[in-house]
Amino acid sequence: MTSRRDFIKKSGIGFAGLLITPSLFNNVLLDSKQEIGIQLFTVREQLNKDVKLTLKRIADIGFKQVETFYGYGEKMSGKGFWGLDAKELAQLLKTYGLKSGSGHYNTMQYLTDGNTDILKQQIEVANTLSQKYYTIPAMAPNVRQNGTVDGYKKMADLFNKAGELCKSNGLTLAYHNHAFEFVPLENKQTGFDILLKETDVKLLKFELDIFWVVNAGIDPITLFKQNEGRFAMWHVKDMDKNDSKVFTEVGTGRIDYKTIFENRKLAGNKYIFVEQDLIKKDPFESITESFNYINNNLLK
Repeated sequence: MTSRRDFIKKSGIGFAGLLITPSLFNNVLLDSKQEIGIQLFTVREQLNKDVKLTLKRIADIGFKQVETFYGYGEKMSGKGFWGLDAKELAQLLKTYGLKSGSGHYNTMQYLTDGNTDILKQQIEVANTLSQKYYTIPAMAPNVRQNGTVDGYKKMADLFNKAGELCKSNGLTLAYHNHAFEFVPLENKQTGFDILLKETDVKLLKFELDIFWVVNAGIDPITLFKQNEGRFAMWHVKDMDKNDSKVFTEVGTGRIDYKTIFENRKLAGNKYIFVEQDLIKKDPFESITESFNYINNNLLK
């Protein structure tokens, strides 16, 4: 039988728990803050010099996610991943508390001849790294240079085929844009319009490079509204205030990232990757600046 004293004790503990709960709840909210990632191409030279030190410094800045790139030859990343195979890289990422939600894979051969052998090998790499997205980072050269409606429709067919293969292996296919996909073609259609229309929404998501969208004169928010939920990943870098062709650190340029980030849910965003192709200062200083701006001003 419970005594009055026991009841008061239990009640006191319960009341104290109620007082503590809001703090714990806030900590849970903070812990659930969206993770910030980096596309490793941003620090490609540093990775080639010392992959372990570079990944450690990325983790020390506060990044939790990395997006890999694979299959671009000895000059870009050496054999495999800067001398590491997929299993070794997976272990190294784990050591530094990093995850890899996506990888860019060189798919030029597939987009040229349609042979899926290279995809199967790369999908195995993606799964070894526990990635969620297998990302096509660029269009076939002939379509990029001489895009036509028929050319983009052929690419859409290949994307659907690759998307099926990815899905059957536990991955989701994504495509990363540049600016050329937004050039008007016949009947004022753009290549990007065709890719959106002709690909299966269940098989293909888009990794929207915000810089190149703005560079092409397109409003990202309009894209989100017209294609809700399709932009699972973003590449985030800013545009120089004086030159629309020059990259700069997030928060220092002309892109209205505050409004864009307020529409993450509309876009269907799951991953944010800082990516800056060319950097004019120390690379680690640059990515720290972008990370801090995103973390302190854009994520709530």
